[in-house]
Amino acid sequence: MSSDTSISYVASGQIPPSPPPAATTGVMGWMRENLFDGWMNSVLTIVSIAAIVLIVPPIIDWAFLRGVWNAGSLSECREIVAAAHGEGVRGACWAVINERFNQFLFGFYPTHLYWRPILAFVLMFVALAPVLFTQVPRFMLWFSLIYPVVAFLLIWGGMGLEPVESAKLGGFMLALIIGTTGIVASLPIGILLALGRQSSMFFIKTICVIFIEFIRGVPLITLLFVASVLLNYFLPPGTEFDLILRVCIMVTLFSSAYMAEVIRGGLAALPQGQYEAADALGLNYWKSTRLIIMPQALKVSIPGIVNSFIGLFKDTTLVSVIGLLDPVGLLNPIRADSNWNGILWELYLFVALFFFIFCFGMSRYSMYLERKLKTDR
Repeated sequence: MSSDTSISYVASGQIPPSPPPAATTGVMGWMRENLFDGWMNSVLTIVSIAAIVLIVPPIIDWAFLRGVWNAGSLSECREIVAAAHGEGVRGACWAVINERFNQFLFGFYPTHLYWRPILAFVLMFVALAPVLFTQVPRFMLWFSLIYPVVAFLLIWGGMGLEPVESAKLGGFMLALIIGTTGIVASLPIGILLALGRQSSMFFIKTICVIFIEFIRGVPLITLLFVASVLLNYFLPPGTEFDLILRVCIMVTLFSSAYMAEVIRGGLAALPQGQYEAADALGLNYWKSTRLIIMPQALKVSIPGIVNSFIGLFKDTTLVSVIGLLDPVGLLNPIRADSNWNGILWELYLFVALFFFIFCFGMSRYSMYLERKLKTDR
């Protein structure tokens, strides 16, 4: 048997990698992995596409192709649609949003003072920036601390600015005031309540447990009625306690109880070794809580915290039952107008879009924060 020395059984160089199969990359690969991965996913994908084809085109046709943006009444909207598309055809009457847009934003706030809530809204993002993003210079936290006073003066007046009574506040501005106040204030109070509930001090633990269990066992609407009606009976005669301030306090207390349980879940998720490591370093209770325990507990609790924030922001619509004209509270006065009597879907869809934008923004920031703090991967 002759041997051929030219045949090599060991590679003399690096073999270049082969390209991945065409079916696993690009659009086809994504569809195969996410839409048609097995017969069950394939059936669900086909059913979903069929539902979208049946539902979405009529909605687009009603909302955009036949929508009317300029009209003085609902009957005029229907006449415009009938003239353009034929009798019996209906289209969205967005003209009511166009006409009442400022009212949706500011309620009955004086027109010539719109610049004040607009400036307060812009400054709110400036104040939140150093809290939400580490890239922002830390010295701006000083503005974050004084922003509540600045916002109060801008919206309600004082210190040389024309005063505006609370009865004129409404619309999305009112929802943002109540929601932002509740969100910002409930987090630190919830942290203290969660730590108090785990405290070894009997009286502090008892007070925190009673508060949390009582608040969680009472509907928010009941607390709003207490803030609106009953609270005045416990105040000295002649005392004026602004209704919006009362509502903000009740909403904050309500959210704090739920926030405390969310954070307590994060504390319970930490292994005992973290507490022992803090003790081994010689740290006292507050230092170990601030530097080791609470940062990890808050990271674990991010989804629950943001979920509570979103629920709180949507619950601000309940203030309409006590006479405050938030976006939902404004719908009945608008529909009571003879020009817009009978309109419904357009108003609720517009309000829903507002809440979706803010809640979706909070959700996306939560995902960004989770990715950024995923240091254990």
